[in-house]
Amino acid sequence: QVQLVESGGGLVQAGGSLRLSCAASGHTFSRYAMGWFRQAPGKEREFVAVISWSGDSTYYADSVKGRFTISRDNAKKTVYLQMNSLKPEDTAVYYCAADPSYAVVSATGRFAGSWGQGTQVTVSS
Repeated sequence: QVQLVESGGGLVQAGGSLRLSCAASGHTFSRYAMGWFRQAPGKEREFVAVISWSGDSTYYADSVKGRFTISRDNAKKTVYLQMNSLKPEDTAVYYCAADPSYAVVSATGRFAGSWGQGTQVTVSS
């Protein structure tokens, strides 16, 4: 199991950028696919992005493709989400999550492992 702590959320104007970070603890971080999902008030949880354990493969939700970039640094046990061209509809609590299988997450959009406490992202119009 990995423990995850997100940071980097905040308030930004539409068109702006934010970078979220997720720091992991535990010995097995590099074995997990890592990713992000988000949840807006009154809405279902939504998959955002996932990256394979090696960082060689990434997969994005259509709603963020071309605007968001996921990356990881296994030496620092950290995963990042660079968010550009933000829109008001990106407003949500963003959660970092882990899963043993990149293939499963990219196929289902669901993470079976740990997730963090979330960080709020608010985009004003």
